[in-house]
Order: sequence, then structure tokens, then C-alpha cells
Amino acid sequence: MHISLLQCQSSRDVSANLLFIESQLKALSREALNKDNLHTPHLVVLPECCLLFGGHESQQLAYAGDTHNSPLKSALSALAAKYQVFMVAGTIPVLADDGRVYSRSYLFDDKGDTLGHYDKLHLFDVDIADGTKQYRESETFCPGDHISVIDTPFGKIGLAICYDLRFADLFRAMRLAGAEIITLPSAFTKVTGEAHWQVLLQARAIETQCVILAAAQWGQHNEGSRETWGQSMIVGPWGNILAQRKTGTGWVQAEVDLTELHDIRRKMPVMQHNRFLEPSLK
Repeated sequence: MHISLLQCQSSRDVSANLLFIESQLKALSREALNKDNLHTPHLVVLPECCLLFGGHESQQLAYAGDTHNSPLKSALSALAAKYQVFMVAGTIPVLADDGRVYSRSYLFDDKGDTLGHYDKLHLFDVDIADGTKQYRESETFCPGDHISVIDTPFGKIGLAICYDLRFADLFRAMRLAGAEIITLPSAFTKVTGEAHWQVLLQARAIETQCVILAAAQWGQHNEGSRETWGQSMIVGPWGNILAQRKTGTGWVQAEVDLTELHDIRRKMPVMQHNRFLEPSLK
């Protein structure tokens, strides 16, 4: 299967972010045409906050929309249809009942239809030794309440977002629900990314025996008010790094064959050997 992750340097300017993503998809389409595989199924993963990075609560609410009427969702589904790609559309804000917003990741097919979605379960309320100092996602965002594993032509895809990476139980729950591929749109801080990003991605891949697709934000955002780590990565089920982009914006690509994944699971059936109870969250 063809896999492409887009590393972005998004800002609060929704129009500029959308133009960047489309320009990259256009280049990807030209590349596919040159290789004569334009109609081969292609999975694209965008990073967290791909259309609106760092907006204050009022801006998040202004762009949120709801499940049935979201301008940001419509714009991204239109791109999936235009460029005929399956797309894990990063994250966008979607109104919640309590006045906050969900950080939601949609999965679109190559016609732009919605196959499923996931609302970020774990919110980033932490203190970090960087220029921002304090992160309080729960002041703006509402946590989700379910996992999401979706059938696709590529296999069963589990959806996670950024800080979720630190919670192995969520990844185990997705594996138990059938996940073979897990996507992780992210915006790790430079400090936490440098310390933990790669080792956590490889650990989650090894534990679940899944392919991990981690599309990240990178660099200085909004006049330097935020800095993210980057290093978008495709990690195989043995923990092997299939492709990565440490810095800069652009694509990270790999051809992925799930034959290796099934072979690893057959030879080392860790899910059968695990003697702990299944998690209650399903």
C-alpha cells in the first residue's frame, strides 16, 4: 500500500494552511501520475491542528461547526475527493455539548465520504520547560469517550492523536479491536519530542504489532510562540523505522505490506499470551 504522511508548520491562518496542504497534495498527485500509479489506493495522514494551530478558544469555537456542518471538515473531505486519496485528516475542532470543542480526526475515503472519526481521549494539561510553560487543553477541548478502529482497503485502521501516545492501554484496546495500522496526527513540543517521541512510537508499534503512522507538526509557529519537534515517522510492527522526516515540511512516504505484520503476529502471538484482563474502554 502507498502511505504518505505530511509534515506541516501550520499557523492560526486557516486559509494559508489549507493552501499549503492542497499544494502538497497536488505535487503528490503529479508524482503518482509520473509513476503511472495514479489510481492505486493511497493513504494520506495529516498532522494534528493541520488547519488551525494555536488558535485561542474564541477562534476554535468560530471554526468548529458541528458534526453535520463543519467548514473545515468539508474543505478536507473535498481535498480527499479531488486528489482521490484516503485521508486521515489530522485534527479539527468540532463543537461539544458543554461549550468546548472536540479535537477530532476524520477518516475520509477517496470520494471524500466519511468512514469514521475519533475524538482525542487524553488532553495535554502539563507543565513543560519551554517558551509556552503551561499547556491546558482541557480549558478549550472536551475529551472523547470511545476508541475508533475502521475497516478500510488498507486494513483495519485505529485512530489516535498526539498525547494519546503515552497511554499504552489505548493502543492495546485498538489492537484488541482488530487494528493493524494506527494513525497518530501529532504536534509534540520540541522538549517532549526530543526526549520521548521516537522511543514511544517504536514501543507502541512493538507492543501492538501494528504499523504506526505518525504525522507531525514541525518548527516555529505563530511568530515563535510555539515550537514543535517534527520527525514524522512510519514505524513497522517490529519497531523498525520505515521512513521519517526529522525537520522541514513535506512528505514522508513508504510502501507497506501487511504480510510482514501477520507473520510477526503468527510467530509471536503476544495477544494470546497476555494474562491481564481486557480494558473496559471499547
